[in-house]
Amino acid sequence: MFAGSGVLHFVKPQPFVSIVPRMLPKPLWMVYLSGAAEFICAVGLLARARWSGPASAALLVAVLPANVQHALDVTAHSEGSDRWKVVLAWARVPMQIPLIWAALQNRRP
Repeated sequence: MFAGSGVLHFVKPQPFVSIVPRMLPKPLWMVYLSGAAEFICAVGLLARARWSGPASAALLVAVLPANVQHALDVTAHSEGSDRWKVVLAWARVPMQIPLIWAALQNRRP
């Protein structure tokens, strides 16, 4: 997941730029930074590096505000027929919890 998303941050950054919280400076640079971090975490997780689980969990916590921003934006701009988009956007927010847990499970045997 991290590898694919990390690559997308560089290949097609605009969807990620649009959900960077407004208070953060230089949204495009934030997207590139988080994309690089995702790719680095992906490599670490595949190698089962000791640092990769905590780093991946920290990254998931760090991008949580972007997921909330996305949900807020979708809610504000949705119409009656777009209710499913609102539900999916908000469902993405608590999904961070099992992803964080899974990242922390990545330990050497």
